[in-house]
Amino acid sequence: QVQLVESGGGLVQAGGSLRLSCTASGRTFSNYAMGWFRQAPGKESKFVATINWSGGTSYYADSVKGRFTISRDNAKNTVYLQMNSLKPEDTAVYYCAAGYSGWSRAQLSEYAYWGQGTQVTVSS
Repeated sequence: QVQLVESGGGLVQAGGSLRLSCTASGRTFSNYAMGWFRQAPGKESKFVATINWSGGTSYYADSVKGRFTISRDNAKNTVYLQMNSLKPEDTAVYYCAAGYSGWSRAQLSEYAYWGQGTQVTVSS
């Protein structure tokens, strides 16, 4: 069984920054892609960013490109999401997810395990 625990969410003003963390346990972290998704109230979950097993390749949703950065530290079994220039429309519950393989892209079905989520609220 894989456990994913997110942290780092909170309330921030528009234009501010937050860094989310997700720590994994239960399998060899470095073998698998990791992703971030978000779900706003009353809306479906949406892809945010993904990073491959080594950290050498990443992919972003257009809505966050240039503002968010995904990274990972395989020695710490942790993936990060640095969020800068936050906007009110970034308000959502953010979930990290572990892929089935070393590379996963934007589809929810490509991810095998999910964290419990962390709330990010951006005030205007």
